[in-house]
This record gives sequence, C-alpha cells and structure tokens, in this order.
Amino acid sequence: MRARVAALVMAALLVLYLVFVTNYALILINDDQPLAKAIGFALIVLPLLGAGVLAADLVFVVRGERLVRVLGAEGGLPVDDLPRLPSGRTDPAAADLEFPKYQAEVEAEPESWRAWLRLGLAYDASGDRRRARWATRKAIALERSHR
Repeated sequence: MRARVAALVMAALLVLYLVFVTNYALILINDDQPLAKAIGFALIVLPLLGAGVLAADLVFVVRGERLVRVLGAEGGLPVDDLPRLPSGRTDPAAADLEFPKYQAEVEAEPESWRAWLRLGLAYDASGDRRRARWATRKAIALERSHR
C-alpha cells in the first residue's frame, strides 16, 4: 500500500512538473527571439517524453498488480516468511537463498507467466529492481499471449 501511495505522489509531482515545463515552453515559443523559440520547441519534447514514460509505467503497474491478484487468488504466490531488516524490507541475503527455487521453476517452465511472475517477486525481494521489472514484463507478455 505504501508503494502505491508513493507512486501516486511521484506521478502527481511529475504531472505538476510537466505542466510548469509546458507553460514555460509556451512562453518561450511566443517570444520574438529565434533562440527563445527554438528552446521553447525543444522544451515541448520533455513533457511529451515524460507523459509517455509515466503512462507506460502506470500501465505496467496495473498489469503487474492484476497478475499478482490472479496468482494470489489461485494460491500461487510465494509465502512471505523471509526475515526483515529494521526498515521493514526483506533481508536480501535471505531472499538470495530462496532465489534458485524460482529460477529453476522458470527453467523448467519457460512459457509459464506464473513462474516468471514468481521470479520477478524473488528478484524484488533480493533488491534487484531492474531484473524484477524485466521478469514481470516477461510474465505480462506471456499472460497476454496465452489469453
């Protein structure tokens, strides 16, 4: 729940930033100076890129959460009984010990979105967010292709 609130706050801040950048770009575009106009047009690209990245990230989160709900309803989520650090995060060393089980599951069933999602959750518990997103994207793609 905390992660969802943090993501929404960051999304709201990004939208606010994009509004200010767009406003400033329009001011520069309306200026008579050619250099100011060029900078204004260049600044328009940033909000477009930012909005695209934000939209893609939100779609990823919604799709990933849907798969987690489906897997949870099936009783297929890994049991979260790993020791915690004082911060409340999973102890990465303990999570690393559990990791080979999920990696072997993916190797045994490479076309199973459930196995890839559990691998993504294992990566996340180990603190490897980049690979967690990669494995979750693979799970989303496999689930969509099986539908």
